[in-house]
Amino acid sequence: EQEYFLIDRGYYNERPDLKQTGRTLFGKTPAKHQQLEDQYFGNIPERAFAFMTEIENESYKLGIPLKTRHNEVAPNQFEVAPIYEDVNIAIDHNQILMDLMDRVAQRHNLAVLLHEKPFANVNGSGKHCNWALGTDKGENLLNPGKTPQSNLQFLVFLVATIKAVHKHAKLLRASIATAHNDHRLGANEAPPAIISVFLGELLTRVLEDLEKGKVTTDSDQAWLNIGIDKIPEIPKDNTDRNRTSPFAFTGNKFEFRAVGSSQSPSTPITVLNTAMAESLDELRLQIEKGIAAGKDLNTAAVEVLRKTVIESKKVLFGGDGYSDAWHKEAAKRGLPNMKTCPEALASYLTKEAEHLFTKYKVYNEREIEAIYHIDIENYIKQVEIEAQVAKSMAVTSYFAAATTYITELSQTVSGLKAALGKGDKGAKAVTGVVKNLSTLVAQLTVEVAGLEKQLQAARKVEDIKKKGAAYLAVRKQTDAVRAVVDGLEELVAGDLWPVPKYSDMIVGL
Repeated sequence: EQEYFLIDRGYYNERPDLKQTGRTLFGKTPAKHQQLEDQYFGNIPERAFAFMTEIENESYKLGIPLKTRHNEVAPNQFEVAPIYEDVNIAIDHNQILMDLMDRVAQRHNLAVLLHEKPFANVNGSGKHCNWALGTDKGENLLNPGKTPQSNLQFLVFLVATIKAVHKHAKLLRASIATAHNDHRLGANEAPPAIISVFLGELLTRVLEDLEKGKVTTDSDQAWLNIGIDKIPEIPKDNTDRNRTSPFAFTGNKFEFRAVGSSQSPSTPITVLNTAMAESLDELRLQIEKGIAAGKDLNTAAVEVLRKTVIESKKVLFGGDGYSDAWHKEAAKRGLPNMKTCPEALASYLTKEAEHLFTKYKVYNEREIEAIYHIDIENYIKQVEIEAQVAKSMAVTSYFAAATTYITELSQTVSGLKAALGKGDKGAKAVTGVVKNLSTLVAQLTVEVAGLEKQLQAARKVEDIKKKGAAYLAVRKQTDAVRAVVDGLEELVAGDLWPVPKYSDMIVGL
């Protein structure tokens, strides 16, 4: 499921930050944005519809089976979703689709924004990865079956997935760690940085009963002694209500919602598949050990599942992922909460990561280290580019606009005083605006100087791990520059503002 924004290409060309970084480094949120919740699944604007239609036609020519199109939550935000395919084909098709969207948008005088957070304070964009395991005959192993045996099979794969996510939550977090995704995670319907699993009420109850070893009944039929004789078909509504969960079961698959919109899904899926391989391998060995001890298959499997649920249930969570209570509870459970890209990427350098990837011959030690270095260098370069663009725009565009307006207002004050006297209330009011502008301009010079200082300090750090951490300070200082500029936007006359505003770009298309 590919989310994206569309804006008029004229606005895009007038925003140096969008052109060079993919996101707006400055911009005050307009009075009306997404708070009325009137965009999601609403009427698609004509320009967007024409773009989508051409995308669909061109995609079909390339064998990309697109299925749905709709408005997303934020203004000018949309989504396209394909028919599910084998993962290697699906990932290739997604890569082609992103390139196709960019080229087709240009033909419609539009710009497609695939950045995870192109606009502050409205929803960001993700790439929900719908993941399941299947046999070569097309059987979905995460689909509850119609017999006790097939339900036992379903529970084995369900519990194996939970075990994999619990054991390798740090690596899964690392797999979706980018400079772009750091802006998105943890707000506006994006999942938090804490990796947890949401199952819905029904499956949560099944696992609780499995853990307790208790007989449970559904509305019409008893389940096999541990609750697997009859698992009713699970409506999507039962498992798809928690939009704050990064890894949610949605009927017959899991949805990894933390993947960024501009990312290739290949890395998170590689990590997930490898973790799942290890999980199934370990469950197999334990079940075989039980059978060797004289237990039948069902008994051995149920005992292993019960033990695994007890060990891995810490990762299960069905509440509000944004709440302070969950962050405290997650810490109590020992779940990792890596809020930044550099911190998350360091998970690749752990012994656990090396053991997992080398055991299953996915990566060797040098390849793992290379992945870390490439990703952390990419983070550093992206933050550096953002800081340089922010500094340039602050000095050459916003500073100039603000001082020009101060000059105009100062002349207005002089004219009012000359015409109406020094005690004129209008002159005093305008003088107050001039003082506020002057204060912000002075603050802007301080923050820009601070940004340059942080950049110089970060560039001097040689150790790559420490360098990544140093650029966190650069990003924080870039945000400080933004805060001042956004304050100026509230005061400077609209005709003097040097770039299109949010109210131009995301209100209407």
